[in-house]
Amino acid sequence: MNRVILLLLFMTTTAMSQSVHSIAELRTQLESLIRSHKGDFAIAFSDLKSGERLLINERTNFHAASTMKTPVMIEIFRQVSANMISLDDSVVVRNSFRSIMDGSEYAMDLSDDSDDGLYRSIGKKQTVRELVFKMITVSSNLATNILIEMAGPENIMRTMREMGCNDIRVLRGVEDGKAFAAGYNNTTTAYDLMLIFEQLAQKKVVDMDASEQMLTVLRAQRFKDMIPALLPSDVIVAHKTGSITNVQHDSGIITLPDGHQYVLILLSKNLKDNKDGIGVLAQLSKAVYDFVRK
Repeated sequence: MNRVILLLLFMTTTAMSQSVHSIAELRTQLESLIRSHKGDFAIAFSDLKSGERLLINERTNFHAASTMKTPVMIEIFRQVSANMISLDDSVVVRNSFRSIMDGSEYAMDLSDDSDDGLYRSIGKKQTVRELVFKMITVSSNLATNILIEMAGPENIMRTMREMGCNDIRVLRGVEDGKAFAAGYNNTTTAYDLMLIFEQLAQKKVVDMDASEQMLTVLRAQRFKDMIPALLPSDVIVAHKTGSITNVQHDSGIITLPDGHQYVLILLSKNLKDNKDGIGVLAQLSKAVYDFVRK
């Protein structure tokens, strides 16, 4: 998104936010904004200081896209805590995976991956720590599939249920075409992602040290054109994005300079186009930020 577009979005959202003083007014503002754009949206806002929440279509199911990589990371850290694996274990990078449908092999398509660097390491070794970092910060699908097979989808799902996330589904690796055709898709809701990030902020995921390590990875996110796009540079965002055709998501924890924290989940589907969706989510984020800092 170029500087002119960002400036226009900043001016528009600032003007819209000037008279918002209550959570009810914020809801009205956000609903007005999403009604003015083509697509379906869900919002979950949780102020970790006041305890206030604002929920819009929070139980609606969305294709998870890359937001499912946060649950994968959580399960990896759970297994590390249980001494089942180590973050320093070396793993051979491969591009051959088994479909959950029949065990047949499939490979990732480099052209569909946001990170091409790991493909140059096929046949070489990377640590689990490096794979987790690439899965989150540059959304490497190749790293994700390696880690999903290591962690086990059934274990990821069990951990999500233990965290109270009853609707999120991590069933398969990326580009498992046979599973996709059979309707086995990774899905999420804004509510479940809110629960995940609330517990991360409270350092309750696995344990305090694991939570802080995961937050450090999330703060290193490279894709910053949605939740952080219109926020001041001194605001810290620990987040995970997701993007496929006509779908844009962002999910994370926002920390203001004074330490005030809130969780914000923004999901969208059936968009006019991805560029429009990115712009809407950036405006929604700015409106919530302006409300919180009043």
